[in-house]
Amino acid sequence: MLDEQAKKTMLRKIPHGLYVCGVKDGEEVNGFTASWVMQASFQPPLVVNCVNRSSGSHAMIQNSQVFALSALEAGQKELAQKFFKPQRRVGNKFEDVEFYLGETGCPIISDSLGYVECRVVGSVEQGDHTVFVGEVIAAGVHREGDPLLLESTGWQYGG
Repeated sequence: MLDEQAKKTMLRKIPHGLYVCGVKDGEEVNGFTASWVMQASFQPPLVVNCVNRSSGSHAMIQNSQVFALSALEAGQKELAQKFFKPQRRVGNKFEDVEFYLGETGCPIISDSLGYVECRVVGSVEQGDHTVFVGEVIAAGVHREGDPLLLESTGWQYGG
């Protein structure tokens, strides 16, 4: 039998970085804080990004088939927090955040460590999230620094 508390405890021990996932659909852009992200292949370079199916950003990725991941630096907890809330509740999350549009047209955070831009090459819908597999088609480094990790924020996502 599954021990619910043990499951939560152990799943929360899996380390996660925090990213702002920039998305677009036509001229509309949005972003959300992503933590279920990992590299999946060297050749071709693939990234896995798990996105809640009930979010507006999920539909934007499905429609455009592109996304960008801006890697946040340790100490950018406030910035990560800004992108946690749904756009339908808070409006334009980029209003006071400096960003630019990458090759895909997705927003990239200017003050991040850097970014990768991806074209979706596959997806798996299971549970309440979709696993989007993105081929890295552009990347850039803005500066050096240590990445922001979920466990350093005191927040919990999943489990």
